[in-house]
Amino acid sequence: MCYGHHRSLSPDRRSPSRGRRFLNHDASVVEDLRGRLAETEARLERARAREAELSRRLDEMKRFVTVMEILESYLKRRFREQQEYVTRIFS
Repeated sequence: MCYGHHRSLSPDRRSPSRGRRFLNHDASVVEDLRGRLAETEARLERARAREAELSRRLDEMKRFVTVMEILESYLKRRFREQQEYVTRIFS
């Protein structure tokens, strides 16, 4: 059986114009990937900055809550003292 003549697809047999086309395509793919990487890095940097800001705000809120808890316990104690004082006066 004869299958006919088939050309080899080895790299040395490709035509120069076809090789350049692949190189141009590869270069455009690499440039696209570089652009996407730069965009991803920029988004990551923005996300890190947002995370830092949110962490700062969370710490600020925690301090606020701590101060409010201190005030609450102080006011409760003062209220009980005043109740006891009034009770002593009227008894």
